[in-house]
Amino acid sequence: MPTTESADNDQLFVLTAVLLTPAQFPSVLGDDYPEVCAGLGLEPYAEGYGLVLGQDGDGGRWTVVTEDVSLVACAIAAWDCGMEYDLSPGESSIVGALPGWPLALAVAAPGVPQPHDPKPQEGDPAPLTPPDAEEWGPAQRRLGADEIAMQWAAWRDQVEGDVSFAEPGDEAHEGVRRVLKEARGYVNEPPPPGRVRSSFAAGEARTLRVDGPGWSMVARTDDIAFVLLDDEPGEVHPVGRGPELPGLLAGLEELAERPV
Repeated sequence: MPTTESADNDQLFVLTAVLLTPAQFPSVLGDDYPEVCAGLGLEPYAEGYGLVLGQDGDGGRWTVVTEDVSLVACAIAAWDCGMEYDLSPGESSIVGALPGWPLALAVAAPGVPQPHDPKPQEGDPAPLTPPDAEEWGPAQRRLGADEIAMQWAAWRDQVEGDVSFAEPGDEAHEGVRRVLKEARGYVNEPPPPGRVRSSFAAGEARTLRVDGPGWSMVARTDDIAFVLLDDEPGEVHPVGRGPELPGLLAGLEELAERPV
């Protein structure tokens, strides 16, 4: 569990932290980095931010925004390994403290009241709230794509036989054709930062995460792809390699944002 530290001269009981960079951000919050920043009222600087989520002494929810991305990355890595790490951003690195949390947390700080939005002061922004992911929509679609990326082997095993690559004009799924067409458009005209992200995969392959208006795609550069659509709740469409998918994935990999 993250340790209790102080930030911005007020005690903050740190519960967790996440990165907000063009290559790494909570997918549930948006299709690309600028969209997520806009939702938080932040400028989409290329260097990115760290978001520290915690409670004050009264139990109020706060999200502290820091420019010290390296500090937050080190803390997350330590916590993932089960180690303690004192996450206390320097005052000079803090961009601001936003009331509320942008993500749903199932934990709370011990010894303080239950999490609640702090009492608003004049001029304060509305408290941050997590996107509604209970019903199928953009947030749940992106969470579904996250799950496929994390559990690739399990999803890949469910695909049996050959899966045809969807070509414009053939009898393949219309929504999938639209996704592939828009993804090819990204290669010719790069989209906003974060629409295409690349992360580690087994061997020399990479996992590609590609998002667009109403859709998400997850692929391995040496394998197939999966497509999810806002207008088809819960459906996952596999896309086989065929003659063109390898070239499309190679083009997307070249422009993808990669974690530093």
